[in-house]
Amino acid sequence: MKEQFKKFLNEEQDPKAIEKIASKLSDLLMKNEEIGYIAVQKKPAITVLPDSIVLTNKRIIICKPKNLGLSMDFIDFTWDEIEGTFVKENILGSEFSFSTKTNMDVSIDYIPKIQARKIFTYAKEQLDILKNGASSAPILPDEIPVVPVDEEEVIEEMETEEVTSFAEIMPVAPHYSEPIQENVASTTENKSGELSQDELFAKLQNYKKLLDNGLILQGEYDAFKKEILSQM
Repeated sequence: MKEQFKKFLNEEQDPKAIEKIASKLSDLLMKNEEIGYIAVQKKPAITVLPDSIVLTNKRIIICKPKNLGLSMDFIDFTWDEIEGTFVKENILGSEFSFSTKTNMDVSIDYIPKIQARKIFTYAKEQLDILKNGASSAPILPDEIPVVPVDEEEVIEEMETEEVTSFAEIMPVAPHYSEPIQENVASTTENKSGELSQDELFAKLQNYKKLLDNGLILQGEYDAFKKEILSQM
């Protein structure tokens, strides 16, 4: 038996079955194809010609001896043909099965439970590699889609940025319902002139509005108020 197949005798595989498979697989493996696991059927009665399942990094190979072991049939399925794999544990061994994308179901029974778990895990890993390998392919710069941008939207966005920047450095003057010039002008009237009580009260109100709008300071307002009250 070839040395490279001895590692597949750890989980109750039949050595004779492994030896027969080894003599056949050497000529069946493709370039860069490596064997990941071999499971051998083990029926309750003495199994002279057990079936075997060989899992490689490229495919699943079903090995079925015939003609008293003098020949063997091989059926293989590449991983991209596999839709899903299944394991059903029974009292005597397990049944490993898989379905293909062409709705074909393939199964082998009486696989020792530990071997069935190993091939099920290995099959899942290979299917995950196939799935993730296709989805994780890097996108080249030439393949990056260019999303067209409306020219009007670009212009509008630039104008908005300019206005925003201008507003950040220039304080916004408060807006008032009454003209400020008239209010300021009223403060420049001749203070020595004689005004009526209503005019003096209106003048005091104008100063109060200027104070509320932040155009004069509290001290200035108090001075104007004191002067107006002295004339009333």
